[in-house]
Amino acid sequence: MTQDEMKQKVAEAALAYVKPGTIVGVGTGSTANMFIDALASMKGDIIGAVASSEATAARLAGHGITVLDLNEALTQVASLSVYIDGADEFDAGKNLTKGGGGALTREKIVAAASDAFICIVDESKRVDCLGAFPLPIEVIPMARELVAGIARKLGGNPVLRDGFTTDNGNLIIDVHGLKITDARALEDELNSVPGVVTNGIFSHQGADVVLMGTPAGVETIR
Repeated sequence: MTQDEMKQKVAEAALAYVKPGTIVGVGTGSTANMFIDALASMKGDIIGAVASSEATAARLAGHGITVLDLNEALTQVASLSVYIDGADEFDAGKNLTKGGGGALTREKIVAAASDAFICIVDESKRVDCLGAFPLPIEVIPMARELVAGIARKLGGNPVLRDGFTTDNGNLIIDVHGLKITDARALEDELNSVPGVVTNGIFSHQGADVVLMGTPAGVETIR
């Protein structure tokens, strides 16, 4: 089974977590796109979806799925029933690294507004320790060098994502070479730096369930 076939299987498996009559949060990236395509078969069963990026909103709308602004959605319901998204890495504690697509801030917001976070990945995303994938940090442009300097002090190699601007109008610094042994502590430490919008560690908003595609099928990790 190819990597894309494994992604397709977990995207389809995630439909089991979509509750009729609710609003669904949807992430960004290649696996999330496969989920959006699968969700089109249920578009008549849900109120609509909240997108974590402009690209996701466009793909949802292209399938005729109602796209709601989060603020609008939360005037209709107390919370989103589920958030479904991929990850760049996950560890045994279901802590995640996200942000390879640059949508980490909106992804974290939508995850926080949801009752459950179902993470859909293929088996290549499982790691013993986060950090092999460069850690994205969304920063206000004025704080670029401040944040880069702090990343160096933490033992990382910060690299500005060239030519990229987030949907929020900010920059992304990708920090290479970190070994993240305490995901919660590093998430909090980086988020306390003035000028950091958020970083790509999802520990506070970690996955409730990971659906992992393998050659043998979909493995559910709770």
